[in-house]
Amino acid sequence: MKKLIAMLLALVMVLGLAACGGKTEAPAETKAAAAPAETQAADAPAAAGRVYYLNFKPEADAAWQELAAIYTAQTGVEVKVVTAAGGNYSDTLNAEMAKSDAPTLFQCGNAQGLADWNDYCLDFTGTKVLDEMTTSDFNLVDDTGAVKCIGYCYEAFGIIVNKALLEKAGHSLDEIKDFASLKAVADDIHARAAELGFDAFSAAGLDGSSSWRFSGHLANMPLYYEFRDDGVTKQPATITGAYLDNFRNIWDLYITDSATPAASLATSTGDMSEAEFGEGKAVFYQNGTWEFANLVTDDTKNFHMNPDDLAMIPIYCGVDGEEKAGLACGTENCWAVNAKASQEDIDATLDFIYWVVTSDEGTKMMAEQFGPIPFKNAKESENVFFNDANAYMANGNYTVTWAFNHTPNVDSWRATVVTALNDYSVAPSDATWAKVVEAFVDGWAYEYNMAQG
Repeated sequence: MKKLIAMLLALVMVLGLAACGGKTEAPAETKAAAAPAETQAADAPAAAGRVYYLNFKPEADAAWQELAAIYTAQTGVEVKVVTAAGGNYSDTLNAEMAKSDAPTLFQCGNAQGLADWNDYCLDFTGTKVLDEMTTSDFNLVDDTGAVKCIGYCYEAFGIIVNKALLEKAGHSLDEIKDFASLKAVADDIHARAAELGFDAFSAAGLDGSSSWRFSGHLANMPLYYEFRDDGVTKQPATITGAYLDNFRNIWDLYITDSATPAASLATSTGDMSEAEFGEGKAVFYQNGTWEFANLVTDDTKNFHMNPDDLAMIPIYCGVDGEEKAGLACGTENCWAVNAKASQEDIDATLDFIYWVVTSDEGTKMMAEQFGPIPFKNAKESENVFFNDANAYMANGNYTVTWAFNHTPNVDSWRATVVTALNDYSVAPSDATWAKVVEAFVDGWAYEYNMAQG
């Protein structure tokens, strides 16, 4: 079977597995033993099928094993969790799918993964678990419109705000609805920086430890809107740069309304930018949900911020309708149900994941292990940035999805963009901006052709 070709799956899963590094060792397996009859719920259904979840996050293995045991105790349904060793998910999936007792639930993290495993992915359309979702933005849909994989958690990035400093400057979050209002607030703070004792933005550092925030995450903004308009769903050979003027809007704001001179950005590090924000020297700081612990609880820092003072807002750049934008959210954490399993096992698996995202036990574990989950019964996380992301979704704001995942030869493309951004920042002009556009557009086509051989 073509699905058993390991090289294809290595390409499919490599991005989603980058955060799951570890030794290559045998997968961990636990079967949740059925509890004695007297401990099972009185109304528990008879166990008809079984569940076999091939988990790809070793750090969550213990939590999944415990949750599986709870579910088995309540329902009598056998739930087996096997966790692939870090970095070995694709190989393990290949091997396990070849067995007669193949996984009934597995990871399929991106469009290429769906293309390779489509025949094995059940259509979620009409299922109870799909009806529980608060957004479809993280789901993978095939060419027929069938929902084949559902994103069960995500990360987000945007502009982190110190609300206490913002209010000290005489402003509030309610004022900021789009690029024009963000610029008005930032311009005012920057103009009064000496009086206030802080500036608007922390440094937009272009040192390698920081530049990914802009060549990757900020670059997502023009890419997202272009791909949205053009209906792009897979890596394109070329881009037009239709929204690069909007990218210039927000970049100019970053490098102008900041205490860090634009000429110093080439050597400005991520730690320096984080410290400016954490020490109360800047109101705004572009970063993601993963930054919460660094700002609030990391004992290696010289600061500990109050979570109540923090919020995350969208990256506004002057696009029509952006007042309805949410945070930039994405994931490669997607569930797929094995369409080739028996109907009893399919039903048991759908029941299990429905319970995971609706029960108190399941949503508690998901909040603790994965942060936000895009389901109606999601529990709040201690990470206020995740809660902000969920709030935007709940209010009907559109999600800015991760278009930068389509970047060809990503490291080379980003390096060229960073060089052009630095040259522009040192000497802003239409001529130097034209080099940024060239790095984006011509650089994309070049790197795509290089990647294709």
